[in-house]
Amino acid sequence: MPGLHGKRILLGITGSIAAYKAVEWLRSLVKEEADVTVAMTEAAERFVSPLTFSALSGHGVHRDLFDEAPDRVMAHINLSREADAILVAPATAQTIARLAHGMADNLLTAAILAARIPVVICPAMNSFMLNHPATQDNIRRLESFGYRIVQPNSGELACGEVGDGRLADWDAAREALLSLFQPDDLKGMTVLITAGPTREALDPARFLSNRSSGKMGFALARTARRRDAEVVLVAGPVQLSDPPGIEVMRVTTAEEMRQAVVGRAAVADVVVKSAAVADFRPAAIAGHKIKKTQYGGHLDMVKNPDILAELGAHRPLGQILVGFAAESQDHVSEGQRKLREKNADLMVVNDILGVQTGFDVETNQVTLVDCRGSVALPLLSKEETADRIWDAVVQLRSGPAGI
Repeated sequence: MPGLHGKRILLGITGSIAAYKAVEWLRSLVKEEADVTVAMTEAAERFVSPLTFSALSGHGVHRDLFDEAPDRVMAHINLSREADAILVAPATAQTIARLAHGMADNLLTAAILAARIPVVICPAMNSFMLNHPATQDNIRRLESFGYRIVQPNSGELACGEVGDGRLADWDAAREALLSLFQPDDLKGMTVLITAGPTREALDPARFLSNRSSGKMGFALARTARRRDAEVVLVAGPVQLSDPPGIEVMRVTTAEEMRQAVVGRAAVADVVVKSAAVADFRPAAIAGHKIKKTQYGGHLDMVKNPDILAELGAHRPLGQILVGFAAESQDHVSEGQRKLREKNADLMVVNDILGVQTGFDVETNQVTLVDCRGSVALPLLSKEETADRIWDAVVQLRSGPAGI
């Protein structure tokens, strides 16, 4: 199942003002149909009532290390046995210090100390507390234990100061959780991905473009990062936020995209050209807005560079090159033709006429074409489609088996 559906998450909440944000995080987890159990420290209860988390999770909240209820006597042991991962958000300096030094004097820290499952820690505190050498040493110690740290944001803090220490956005925490349940088969690899449309100016007010939203390319970037790749994303003008942990280069025109891609392609292990690059651009850009009375009824156009073909002609030995083809008919034959002409390893053919597979939708249904054959994938979310593409890339790198 996609996302966090069916995952059992132990959500630990400690005594920070940012505890109120954990309410929304819990709502997001439940919306994805994760099974969430909440454990709170005594200090956390001063900020948010346990009843709030109980109502949203559908489970009772675990609070007391010495709870005498029959089903909770061994909660500090059983909680982690009944979960797939632990998420501590917010994590205070006090809780981080306890965990770093193996203290188990409350239910949450005891449960984490007894855990044999992945632990994700999301610090939140005053910037001076965060940057104190003791806290930084404790965080590094937790990382050495294998705990995953989701770095806090910078901004205005509850105390009125501005600096590091704000609880990370849910998007970053979600990505950290999702990466726990993905293979690390892209570890050590650098992946270069293009996404979205390009815009070619006509005059200061108008441009030529297409309907690409960039969602497929961004899904590829996110899923590659979850599989432990180092990801560089070159994005045209899209209305999407930068994915956490990914270097994003924003461009506008086809030539800008070409320069960004060519400058980074030589050191990439995999290049995925999912952007919908404009094939043509106006021969000249008008310096002022073209008036209706000035338009002569035609527009002189010139070809834009074929970035995929250029990459195919000059790619280094061992690099995997993946292209995308937006087609309305003859999907397999068009994919095979472009595979040969572009000197690519894999072509992903997208049906642009489908209601659920065209531009700016959340699902996709593609055909994967390589030199050994083709396979039509079912209708999937774009992130599920992206993972199927990465599966094919891993197979291409590992041996001659068909896709």
